[in-house]
Amino acid sequence: SVCFSGVCGGEFSILRSPQSVVFRDGSWPIPGERIPDVAALTMGFSVEEDLPWPGLGVGDLFHRPQATVLVTVKGVDKLPVKGFSYPIENAIPFSLDSVANAIHTLFSEEMPVVLQLAPSEERVYMVGKANTVFEDLSVTLRQLRNRLFQDNSILSTLPLNSLSRNNEVDLLFLSELQVLHDIASLLSRHKHLAKDHSPDLYSLELSGLEEVGKRYGEDSQQFKDASQILVDSLQKFADEMFNLYGGNAVVEVVAVKEFNSPLSRKTRSILQASQSKNENPYNLAYPYNYDYSVIFNIVLWMMIGLALAVIVISYNLWNMDPGYDSIIYRMTNQKIRMD
Repeated sequence: SVCFSGVCGGEFSILRSPQSVVFRDGSWPIPGERIPDVAALTMGFSVEEDLPWPGLGVGDLFHRPQATVLVTVKGVDKLPVKGFSYPIENAIPFSLDSVANAIHTLFSEEMPVVLQLAPSEERVYMVGKANTVFEDLSVTLRQLRNRLFQDNSILSTLPLNSLSRNNEVDLLFLSELQVLHDIASLLSRHKHLAKDHSPDLYSLELSGLEEVGKRYGEDSQQFKDASQILVDSLQKFADEMFNLYGGNAVVEVVAVKEFNSPLSRKTRSILQASQSKNENPYNLAYPYNYDYSVIFNIVLWMMIGLALAVIVISYNLWNMDPGYDSIIYRMTNQKIRMD
């Protein structure tokens, strides 16, 4: 795909999606900073700015997906995965924090599953029921390495080809694939969480393929084998998550060679407690809420309508003709007069 309006540095692919979410086949570039907005819109959430991107259709507004799974793969411009793919324009770092916050706000009482994980950076964020479902998930490099050499790891079934069990770079790449397998496996033991009414969010960042490319070179057999193993693992992971949610989940993959600028964000612990909001020492106004204009118009026109209704009713009552009294009132008067 050729991008004329900017620098294209990656690919955004839709591996699986339900019928209620409509993606159109085409090569329309998607701005890198708007990928979180695509995830929000597919889940039925509103975004601050309109997204004039033809790749996403309206879909069924009354049947929203129960989960969104977004896997970011660093170190490659594109992956030969099945599904719709779109070039990324201006591949800058992004996060799904805004989508996670929307889920927290709307479904706080139902404790939805929110999992954001970057295994190679040991960065993990779990909220809600994810803490109980994925409490056995390997999240540190030591845990990842030990997990690979257990009896039920993917090393016993995965064809390594030119990759080695004795190389740290290869083990890092394989441990990320083990995390994908374990997420689906752990969720399959808690299938009831995939059937509740609150939407779930999974955001995973894989950089093992990038390290394989740096270690062996992108023309090496190791890099080619790792790319094929990754594609097969992603497709299997997408099918498993899609089936666990009863065909009502969106699974997306972002493949990017390298981001144009580093992502500055606060790291968060796996057991991070909810911090109390600091009081505002400067007595500043609240941030602008983009729903303000909608609420203002609803309240304004409702008050105007009620005021007009009161005026019209009062006017008619004041000028009512006594001769137009009801038949009941007149019959009652006649009977009283006859007596």
